[in-house]
Amino acid sequence: MTAPQTLQRMHQLIWALIYGGLLTLVLGIATAPADEPLGWALGLTGGVLAAVGVVLIGVRSRMQPGA
Repeated sequence: MTAPQTLQRMHQLIWALIYGGLLTLVLGIATAPADEPLGWALGLTGGVLAAVGVVLIGVRSRMQPGA
């Protein structure tokens, strides 16, 4: 059983990772023509963050709500 506060914090972390990761990914794509290494670094970092958020959705779905 998982406390409701833990589930709420996890929910907030998941969406922060997904949205922040996607924003960073787009920033990397936009930066790549001007500075290719920086663009790749930003794009890769953003992609990884978004992927971690998606994986955490699966982890969150397996948690049992409780007291």
